[in-house]
Amino acid sequence: MNKRIGILSFMLGFALFIGSCAKDEPLNTTPENPAYVLEYGNLPAPEIPGDNPLTMEGVKLGRMLFYEKLLSGDGTQSCAGCHRQEHAFTDTSRFSIGIAGLPGKRQAMAVFNTLWHKNEFFWDGRAHLLRDQALKPIQDPLEMNETLANVVTKLTALETYKSQFEKAFGSEEINPQRISLALEQFMNSIVSADSKYDQYLAGKATLSQEEERGRALFFAEYNPFFPEISGADCAHCHSGGNFENNQYMNNGLDSTSAILDIGREAVTGKPGDKGKFKVMSLRNIALTPPYMHDGRFQTLEEVIDHYDHGIRYSSSLDPALQYTMNTGLMLDTQEKADLLAFLKTLSDYSLLSDPRYSDPN
Repeated sequence: MNKRIGILSFMLGFALFIGSCAKDEPLNTTPENPAYVLEYGNLPAPEIPGDNPLTMEGVKLGRMLFYEKLLSGDGTQSCAGCHRQEHAFTDTSRFSIGIAGLPGKRQAMAVFNTLWHKNEFFWDGRAHLLRDQALKPIQDPLEMNETLANVVTKLTALETYKSQFEKAFGSEEINPQRISLALEQFMNSIVSADSKYDQYLAGKATLSQEEERGRALFFAEYNPFFPEISGADCAHCHSGGNFENNQYMNNGLDSTSAILDIGREAVTGKPGDKGKFKVMSLRNIALTPPYMHDGRFQTLEEVIDHYDHGIRYSSSLDPALQYTMNTGLMLDTQEKADLLAFLKTLSDYSLLSDPRYSDPN
C-alpha cells in the first residue's frame, strides 16, 4: 500500500512538473518562431506579457506595421511618422500633423522602454495596455484617420503580410487583435539602456565634474532650511532605472482656472485628477524637445526654470512641488548648468540608429 502511494505521489509530482514546464512555454513560440532575445542593460528585468511574449517573427511583423503607411486613410502616414527613430521615437514638432493636415492635441510621446511602464498609456492613461494604445492613432481623425476594417482589407491583399502573419501567429488570418499584438511586441522590443549614465553605472565611463555635481543635485532633496545642501529633488518624480514613477501628477504648469486640458480627470472622472498627466521617463530628454504634454517648453533650460521658480498653484498640484513654492529650488546659474549637464548624460545615441528598430523597407 505504501509502495503504491509512493508511486502515485511520484507520478503526480512528475505530472505537475511537466505541467508547470508546459505552462511556462509561450503558446506562440515555436522552433520556427523562437523567442526574441531582449537586451536591457542595467534596467531591472521587465515583466513581459504572458499572453503576448516577444517572438522573432512577432517583433518583425510589428516592425513592418510600425512603418506601414497603409495603416493611414490616405496611405501617407505610419506610426513612425510621429515617432521618429532619429528623435528617440518622438516628434520634435510641438504637435504632430495628421493626414488631413490637422495638428494633434498633445505632444507625441516617446516610444521606448514601454515594458517598464506600469500605469497605462497616453498622457492621460486612457489605454490600459500597449496593445490598446496601438490601435487608437489609426482610428483618430486627427492622426491616421482610418478604420480597422479597411486596414485589414488592405493588408490581406498583400501576400507579404499574409505570409508574415502566418509566421507570427500560425495562420494567415489578419485581424485588429493580431495587428495590436504585433505592434505591442515591436514597441516592447525598443529598449534604451546605453546612455553615458548607463556606462557610468557599469564602470565604463566617468562623469565630468559638472555632470557629477548635476547628478548630486538631481538626487538630493529640496531643503528650505539648509539652502547650501538643498537639491533639485528631481528624483521625487523621476526615479528608478527608467527615471519615472508610474504615476500621474500635476506639475504646476497652470493655475486651476487656467487648466484647459484636464488630463487624467477625463479618464477617471475624479476632480482631484484635474491637470494630472503621466510622468514620463527622463531618458533621452535632451533629444526629445519640446517638453510637457502640450510642448510649451522648447528647451531644457525652460523646464529647469519652471521647476526652479515657475510652479503655479492648483487644487491638484503635487504636494512636494507645492512645498517648494515659497522659495523655489534656489538654484544658481552654475547649478542649473550642472543639472543640465547631468540630464544630457541620459541620452542614448545608439538608439537613434539601431538597425533593430529601423524602417525595414
